[in-house]
This record gives sequence, C-alpha cells and structure tokens, in this order.
Amino acid sequence: MLHLPTEAQTQSPKIGYVNSAKILLEYPDAQEANKKLDNMGRSWQSELERMNKELQNKYEDYQKKEGLLTEQEKRAQREDLIALEQRIYQYRQEKFGADGDLAIATDSLLRPIKQKVIKVIEQIAKEQKLQFVFDRNDQILVLLYGEAKYDYTNLVIDRLKRGSSSDK
Repeated sequence: MLHLPTEAQTQSPKIGYVNSAKILLEYPDAQEANKKLDNMGRSWQSELERMNKELQNKYEDYQKKEGLLTEQEKRAQREDLIALEQRIYQYRQEKFGADGDLAIATDSLLRPIKQKVIKVIEQIAKEQKLQFVFDRNDQILVLLYGEAKYDYTNLVIDRLKRGSSSDK
C-alpha cells in the first residue's frame, strides 16, 4: 500500500523574524523608559563626579599641607580620604552595580514593555500563520538568512505605536 504525504505534511514551516533592538529603539514606550533611565543615570553620574572631585580636592589639599601636619593629623586625613573613597565605591555599586538602582529601574521599566512586544509578536505570528519567529538584532545573530518578505519588525512597531486591539 502506497502512502502519499498530504499537503500539510509536505509544506515547509513558515518562519519569520524581527529585529528586537530596532523595535525597542522605535517603540515610543521604550523610548520614554530609556529617557527616564538616561536621566537617572546622568543624575547619579553627576553626583559621582562631584564626589570624585571632592576626593581629588581633599587629596591635593592633603599633599600641600602634608609637611606641616603632625603624624596624628596625617593619619586622620588619610583615614578621611580612605573613608571618602569607600563612600564613592559604595555609591557606584548602589547606583550602577549589577544589583544596583539602575539595574533595578531598568528591569522594572523595560520588563512590561518587553512583555508587550512579545505578546504582539505572538499575535502577529498567529495571524501570519508563522511556525517560528526569530530575533535578528545587532547583538545576537540567531538567524543566518532570511528573506525580507518575512521580516515583521515594522508590523510589530506599527502595532505597538497604534496600540493593539487587546490593549483597549
């Protein structure tokens, strides 16, 4: 008995791709979140620069007066300099470290945006009857070849900008 494959069995999977980096650059909600993060980072960086300038000034002042100070005064000023260096290091870690305020703010602001992007990608994948959607961006090249007609990046951006019907 000869078994011929059905049309569904011979059909290749339909694949699409998006550029998530481009989506996040062009999506207004992501742009707004990134502006907030940039402002936070700039503010904290300014404070860090102020603290470093203070340390530099105190160190220069110490060097100028070092010859006139007693050993006890020298020790006290060196301890003050070390304490200020430690405060600067601690501040840098609190604000810019892996578990710092900027990382926490980035996660809290961008996570819901990324979830919304994924939801829209899933909706478009179902509408376009795609079996697979790959992310093709500048940092991670998951897809080695893809025809432009399967690039749904702009469709995702358009949908996000106008708001998908499920958001209303």
